[in-house]
Amino acid sequence: MYKISTRGQYALLIMEDLALGEPDKYIPLKILSHRRNLSVKYLEQILIHLSKAHLVNGSRGINGGYKLTRQPQDYTIGEILRVMEGKLCPLGDFENNTVISEGSREFWKNFESTINDYVDSIHLNELAQKNKEFIGYEYSI
Repeated sequence: MYKISTRGQYALLIMEDLALGEPDKYIPLKILSHRRNLSVKYLEQILIHLSKAHLVNGSRGINGGYKLTRQPQDYTIGEILRVMEGKLCPLGDFENNTVISEGSREFWKNFESTINDYVDSIHLNELAQKNKEFIGYEYSI
């Protein structure tokens, strides 16, 4: 079965953090790293992909860091995941897959469509808001 990698999962978490920040202010890399307990190097790799896709803007210097390039409601979860994962298809290139029977080909096309329709129906602001509401229940000892 197809699984979303940890890079894809962390990309969503980082985008959520950025969505909850002030839109005009950059969030420093070290703060993002600390919030999610990720190494700076690993986080940089993720942010490079997001930056190349123009989903985030990076700035160096004393007030540097990262911020979203658009409003959170203008991002879909599918868009973010595709930057990190590529095409979201449970079987890869099933059009040329000789193992799949003609009868089940339609099933796999519909399955792929359902996955993509779902991740494209959820926007970053919705995910960030749900996460913000849940934060009140977190605690540590």
